[in-house]
This record gives sequence, structure tokens and C-alpha cells, in this order.
Amino acid sequence: MSGVLVLNTDNTALHTVSVKHAIGMLVREVAIVEEAREGHAIGPYPWPVVLRLIRYVKTAFLYARAPGWTKRGVLKRDRHTCAYCGAHATTVDHLLPTSRGGPNSWLNTISACGPCNLAKANRTPKEAGMPLLFKPYAPSRAELALR
Repeated sequence: MSGVLVLNTDNTALHTVSVKHAIGMLVREVAIVEEAREGHAIGPYPWPVVLRLIRYVKTAFLYARAPGWTKRGVLKRDRHTCAYCGAHATTVDHLLPTSRGGPNSWLNTISACGPCNLAKANRTPKEAGMPLLFKPYAPSRAELALR
């Protein structure tokens, strides 16, 4: 995991922050270390992996709707796995290409490796004869925070 997971007081995942930000939260005493790397410390603080907030943060506004679409979010949702061949994905592909009216949306985009993205080109997966290994979906904020 590249960041430090921040939990609300009820142990629901809120988001991830950098280690520097996490140490700042510990210094300000707004969070406590829930899980740390063994044998690692930053000054008087253990190296945080998971923090839990001291006070409850209302999050109803976060869960009122699905998170906004981003390329980075699509890669996280699909765990950097190409939906065509299963290899490591570094790019996002539109099922219905944008040049043909396809939107930037969770249901129209999947992760793809470079060769598969080039092979599919400006076609739909059916036209290119490239079936999907998994279907796209709109993830929750909590799901994206945990990946």
C-alpha cells in the first residue's frame, strides 16, 4: 500500500494519506496508530500503516453518490489488471470509444495493457473480437480507499 489508511472512529475507511501527513495527524493528536510497521519509527512515533481518528467525522456527503470517474480510479478499481488479457495494465480503454460518443464513465472504461489497447484501437470489444475477462462497475468510495 502506498499510503496510510485513515479510519473513522467506527472503523470505516475514509481515505489514504501520505506518511508525512499521517505523522502530522499524530502530532496534532487527531488520530492514533491502529497498525504500524514493526521495527520502524519516525522520531517518537511508530511508522503508521493504519490510523484511526479520535473524533467521528460525518461522511454522509461522501456516500450520497458514487465517486467521480478518474483514470487513476479505474486502474485502482481493476487492480491494474488488463480486462482483455490479464496482464499488468497501465492505461484506460473506453469500451465505446470517445470518438464514437463514448463517455468517460465507470461503466464505459476498463484497465488495459498497452498492446491490447492498441490492438482494440477505435472499435468496441465485440468488433475487435476481444472479450472482457471482467465487467466494469461503479466502485464505492470505501472500495477505492482500500485499494
